[in-house]
Amino acid sequence: QVQLVESGGGLVQPGASLTLSCRASGFSSTGHDMTWYDMAWYRQPPGAERELVAFKIGEGGGPIYAGFVDGRFEISRDDAQGLVSLQMNNLTPEDSAVYYCGARRKDRGGNPTYWGQGTQVTVSS
Repeated sequence: QVQLVESGGGLVQPGASLTLSCRASGFSSTGHDMTWYDMAWYRQPPGAERELVAFKIGEGGGPIYAGFVDGRFEISRDDAQGLVSLQMNNLTPEDSAVYYCGARRKDRGGNPTYWGQGTQVTVSS
């Protein structure tokens, strides 16, 4: 079965940088490898709904970012290693949230089908 495991969260000060990692495995159980999946990062701030941060389309497709990213974050993926990363720069307190890794079939769209357990990011002085 597909498993997504996030890591890299923590407590940082405003203006700092942080890199989140998602270790992805088990795609072969679906009949397709990781290249068939769009990989995403979502986040859920306290008291708010889960929202998209960034998508990295499968098979070399381009990234898609939410408007609030404003050039501060970069999503990347290494399908051979089963790794999806989110480099976050110039963090603000508004970026505090639980960050989730997600995967969806590239031919289906919509929200991810598979989710990780999340990693907490707190930005505070």
